[in-house]
Amino acid sequence: MSSMTKPIVVFDLDGTLVDTAPDLLDSLNHCLAHAGMAKVDPVALRRFVGHGARVMIERAFEAQKNLLSPEQLDWLVGLFLEHYSANMPGRSQLFLGAHEAMHRLTAAGYTLAVCTNKFEALSVKLLTELGQADRFAAICGGDTFSFRKPDPRHLIETIGRAGGDPDRAVMVGDSRTDIDTAKAAGIPVVAVDFGYTDQPVQTFDPSRVISHFDELTPDMVQDLIMATAI
Repeated sequence: MSSMTKPIVVFDLDGTLVDTAPDLLDSLNHCLAHAGMAKVDPVALRRFVGHGARVMIERAFEAQKNLLSPEQLDWLVGLFLEHYSANMPGRSQLFLGAHEAMHRLTAAGYTLAVCTNKFEALSVKLLTELGQADRFAAICGGDTFSFRKPDPRHLIETIGRAGGDPDRAVMVGDSRTDIDTAKAAGIPVVAVDFGYTDQPVQTFDPSRVISHFDELTPDMVQDLIMATAI
């Protein structure tokens, strides 16, 4: 890569940039109602989100000690995706300060991208509905490549698709999956502590932890990139 390549910041989506929990909960409960089951408690949702519809449904069944056949799971995943897509963006919105943080980074000459395990089409649709899709040089989902996070290639290939350089990149995420992915790729990672994780993000030893997007400044990102380059 030439030295002219812009540095890049790659964001996870659910629980990092966008608070999608209310809509994921609605779609999960829609599926559970069809399966004749009780609704999920919103507080319990944080244990279910962040790993995709299939895992959410499996965990909801486990929590209610109900058996789930592979065929029924496939049917419920289809139902979930149909409901979720049809109601987008619903109540989902950017986390406080995310809009301003992305603007600061872009103004400072950073390229932005999204690397999420959410399906690519849903990710593009969500960001488009929220008026944010044009900010990103690449939006890569869990089905964009033949691998997904925590496979580091998902992050590396996203950076490549965005025209970036992995040596001048920072990841921003909310979960162990994001942190493990970035570490395996040799890329510094900023963890937000307001996302969807069953353990505090500090547990997974990210490069930095932030509690609000006001803390995500071009200077911080530059410091992380420089520290890695030494």
